[in-house]
Amino acid sequence: MDGASARTVTTGRARDGGPGMSAEYLEVQGLTVTFDGFTAVAGVDLTLVQGDLRFLIGPNGAGKTTVIDAITGLVPATGLVAKSGVRLLGRKPHQIARLGVGRTFQTASVFEQLSVLQNLDVAAGAGRPALSLLRRRRGVLPVIEEALDTIGLAAHLERPAGTLSHGQKQWLEIGMLLVQNCDVLLLDEPVAGMSHDERERTGELLRAVGARRTVVVVEHDMDFMRRFATSVTVLAQGRVLSEGTVAQVQADPAVQEVYLGTTAGAARPPAQRGTREVR
Repeated sequence: MDGASARTVTTGRARDGGPGMSAEYLEVQGLTVTFDGFTAVAGVDLTLVQGDLRFLIGPNGAGKTTVIDAITGLVPATGLVAKSGVRLLGRKPHQIARLGVGRTFQTASVFEQLSVLQNLDVAAGAGRPALSLLRRRRGVLPVIEEALDTIGLAAHLERPAGTLSHGQKQWLEIGMLLVQNCDVLLLDEPVAGMSHDERERTGELLRAVGARRTVVVVEHDMDFMRRFATSVTVLAQGRVLSEGTVAQVQADPAVQEVYLGTTAGAARPPAQRGTREVR
């Protein structure tokens, strides 16, 4: 944490994780993002807790990625975002990351010339002096061994990251968040472009990771969402349209009209008109 500079905020009700878990949570209240007079996100409220694999869905232009960008400090926003009572809005992205909030992008951000092990070692050393990152380690850190087992890449630790499959690169990026001790993971379309087998393995990975962390998945693949989500938030025109279990949101007539009537693989609804494309 940021020590004395980490201000806390008390919200209206207590949060409880699953059995054996602490009460870590991410609270979003009235989140609003405006670009040159165009409101991309308008008063979004979310409560995200450990053990809840939350999917954030909606048509193009709904503001899904923009919500993630705002939470992680990549775009300016108003409202309240707090991780276990610690305010995030107004902090720089690297400060938010040090508070345990990590994110991935649609294209995996790995060091392709480095090995899987080196990528994880660099990530585990975030915050260490630059010279210490250059020193050769003796053995593999326990946190890295655990991450390798979790993401299923233990047999590839010496392999250059650039030679991994698309799915394996996404798993490596998730592993890089795990070794940084992130307990809130925000994942932007993690299965886009994956094979069926890779999607299944990714879903099982997210279940395993989400059992002890707060995980939010921005996704367009409705079959993947139906199979793995424990709860769903539907955005439309920058606002929360519906929220609940998969069954509850699928039964919502407003959701059927706006989004779920579009079958997987069909053309996505057009983006909202504005000064920039918002996802």
